[in-house]
Amino acid sequence: MFKGCRCSSGIMAHPELVEDWTERYRPSNSKELEGNDTQRKRIRNWLTSWESGIPSKRGLLLTGPPGVGKTSLATAIANDMGWNVVELNASDQRNAAAIRRASTGSANHFTFNMDGSFNATQNRRTLILLDEVDHISGTYRQVSEQRIQATLSSRIEDDDVKEKLRGDSGGKAELLKLLSETKQPILLTCNDAMRLWGRNSQWRSTRDRFARLVEIIEFKRVSESALRRIANRVLISEGISADMSAIEQLVASNPGDIRALVRDLQAICATSPTHIDIQAVLDQIEMGQRDQQIDLFPGLEKLYRTNKAGDAADISLILDKTPDELVAWVSWNNASVMRQPESWARASKTLSIASKSLFVRFSNLAYRSTYWGGNLGSLAASVASQEDRSQRFSLQFPSFLRRGSEAWRRSSIVECLAGTCGASEVAVREELWPALRAISSDGLDGDPENFDISLALGLSSSDHLALHGLRSSLKSSKALALRYDEIQIVEESPGIQESLGEISDEIEAGEPERNSAQKSLDFF
Repeated sequence: MFKGCRCSSGIMAHPELVEDWTERYRPSNSKELEGNDTQRKRIRNWLTSWESGIPSKRGLLLTGPPGVGKTSLATAIANDMGWNVVELNASDQRNAAAIRRASTGSANHFTFNMDGSFNATQNRRTLILLDEVDHISGTYRQVSEQRIQATLSSRIEDDDVKEKLRGDSGGKAELLKLLSETKQPILLTCNDAMRLWGRNSQWRSTRDRFARLVEIIEFKRVSESALRRIANRVLISEGISADMSAIEQLVASNPGDIRALVRDLQAICATSPTHIDIQAVLDQIEMGQRDQQIDLFPGLEKLYRTNKAGDAADISLILDKTPDELVAWVSWNNASVMRQPESWARASKTLSIASKSLFVRFSNLAYRSTYWGGNLGSLAASVASQEDRSQRFSLQFPSFLRRGSEAWRRSSIVECLAGTCGASEVAVREELWPALRAISSDGLDGDPENFDISLALGLSSSDHLALHGLRSSLKSSKALALRYDEIQIVEESPGIQESLGEISDEIEAGEPERNSAQKSLDFF
């Protein structure tokens, strides 16, 4: 059992007040921290480097799933060092003016006291914390200084100001500027790094831009031993005992999320205020099943290694992917994971059925097919193959899911295909184009000289080049586009077709006609 003495607190003296235990038990110093020991040392080293001047990288980016203690770890170490911490949630107001108003003013001063006074000689630092920066949407394009100043000088309720920034306009560009000019340490946190980089073909260059300004530290899920210590500390503080089996069950059902563990304990203690047994834990798991998410690549690897249908279905439910996305990931990686053609064929047949099941929900509102489609996708990665996967294998991000800046995503192309086929633009992006691109690829002997499909769909010459993945700047591509335009003009102009037919008849009639034509040319 875990036992401890009950401590008096506001919630005990005032039962009507409900305090969030995640805030009550948030670590205030480094001695209370659990998990991610290596990451903790790197954060301390970076913070310590500020005591001898401004380091080369003025920002620190903590990435990782929610609930693993990114924010708590950094603020606890800063408190140990006697620093001020100013926390700003980037998911509230995220345009360029909002970030400048909230952060830049503080970050450009060497010292700034919490009581509002300023002391240029004091050595105490202020840690500027920007939380959830991956929630900042939009591009990295800068907005004009005029619009930023107009927004800063206007009041919040002045919505009629024409130049006022709205949404997240210029937020990412201002964030990069802040990181390059700050004289105070900037700490950024995000749950999904790819969302911050952008899911288009330029994501690597964006990541490199950040890497030049910030040190990137990736957080992992907390271990089970760390979760047990946290549960023990919380229960001792609350004066509540617990069966060992109950704690083991609670930890086993947790994916390494500290915040979720503490909230589960608070919910269980609301119904079991003196002692926690295993039945109380099972009731909480059944009644308040949480959307548990595990890291994608470890989760997929676990899915590929399992040989039980039930386990595969359970894993698919806690992967942070929709059934459609899961089918896409499995179909992309099966070729590199499965070595036997029979396994690949069986899995492909299962994926085909899964794709049909997912489509049914659009044709007859059979939403239950979403469940079956997801399950079939997980089976295609697991029991569809009986191969021994004890050896290591590589999983990759499906390249066709990294869409965003390709030429074919121009609105004109999408509208053309949608109008020709009578489909929605979303259906064109997600379903029609990937299929067209596949059958036109070199792997399936797609011939860019064959214009039949493109002409039937009403595509332009640039669309045809994009369909076959050809670069429009190449000389051969320009020649191909010119031939396509000529044929398209003929196809779309019946009068020209008749004239060409007459010319062809004249040519076939023999030499006299050719001489007559020559005389006409000489005349001109």
